[in-house]
Amino acid sequence: MLAIPTLASHLLAARFLGRKRPLLAGFKVTHRCNCRCAACPFWRRPGPDIPFDQAVAVLDRLRSLGVKLLIFEGGEPFLWRDGDRRLEDLVVEAKRRFLRVGITTNGTCPLQSSADILWVSIDGLQDTHDRLRGPGVFERAVAHIEASSHPRLYANVTISRANADEVPDLVRFLADRVRGITIQFYYPYPESEDLWLPRERRRAVLEELIRLKRAGYPLLDSVAALEHLKDNTWRCHPWLIASADPDGTVTRGCYLLNRAEVACVRCGFAAHVEMSLAYDLHPAAVWTGVRVFGVV
Repeated sequence: MLAIPTLASHLLAARFLGRKRPLLAGFKVTHRCNCRCAACPFWRRPGPDIPFDQAVAVLDRLRSLGVKLLIFEGGEPFLWRDGDRRLEDLVVEAKRRFLRVGITTNGTCPLQSSADILWVSIDGLQDTHDRLRGPGVFERAVAHIEASSHPRLYANVTISRANADEVPDLVRFLADRVRGITIQFYYPYPESEDLWLPRERRRAVLEELIRLKRAGYPLLDSVAALEHLKDNTWRCHPWLIASADPDGTVTRGCYLLNRAEVACVRCGFAAHVEMSLAYDLHPAAVWTGVRVFGVV
């Protein structure tokens, strides 16, 4: 029960005392990946994995900035290595420092971790997902989802021109296999294929998602966030975000800083929308944070 005032005090101190510290950080521990996803630029940016001691120093740096929620990313984070060290060693260190720790994965490795949350990227039904991520990836990811006993296993769907038409069917397929589903919209990085979804098509997909959520499907994004994503009408508070890269660089602000051109009109990072709405005291967004991160 201590988690609720911890998160609330972080946001309230920012709002009323001017202590604007990042709430959530994504830590890319490697750019290496066993997939070649059309929507992702990071596997195209080769470099060594961050060493264990340097990674721990980054965790300390993020904690000192005020971060409460830490998500390990990649590349494929389960591929991270430093000698005999594996991702779980970093998870253990992170759990000593942060309120909640998550992992975002392509699902091709067994979904076993002491991390509080596992997000598996599923970007379409089998043919579409494999076209976007590689042959056989869908079958492996679904098999690992079905074999996992992790108590907070989510799917994350990146919506693009390639999969928009089947997103409702994908939500129905995933509904009984995961604890919840989150979404985001593809952002056009310079290296990746232009899968950006035109605005009118985005609005139609969001209307479908709102209908599915109201019908009881386990979509975790709030209706408020989904509505604001139609025309990018939320007030962004990018200071809520921090990012770390495999070279140890820590960046405060928009996820795209030092990674791509920042074009707010094309933003589709729903998690950032949700956090900004929570800071603005929107109750549905606050409740989404409670549900997603399990702080009840």
